[in-house]
Amino acid sequence: QGQLVESGGGLVQAGDSLRLSCSAFGRTFSSSAMGWFRQAPGKEREFVALITWSGAGTHYTDSVKDRFTISRDNNRNVMSLQMNSLKPEDTAVYYCAAASRVRALTAVISDYDYWGQGTQVTVSS
Repeated sequence: QGQLVESGGGLVQAGDSLRLSCSAFGRTFSSSAMGWFRQAPGKEREFVALITWSGAGTHYTDSVKDRFTISRDNNRNVMSLQMNSLKPEDTAVYYCAAASRVRALTAVISDYDYWGQGTQVTVSS
């Protein structure tokens, strides 16, 4: 049984940066595609950034391209999301997730069978 735990959320001003981390416990996800998702109040959960099992491939939703960077360190079982130039519309609960049966990039939420508890990111204007 594996567990994902996010950290690094908080309250920042527009233009600031934050770095989210996702640590895996109980099992390794080094062979799994992973991703960051977010959910704002009243909206559906959406993908933010995806990464392949090796880290060689990444994909971002259009609204965060050139501002966010996803990375992973399989030796440490950690995935990160560097968020720069934050905007108020980035405000949401951010979740990390792992798709244990998928290695390639996937934005299909049902592919992800492990989820963290979420961390709140609030960007004030």
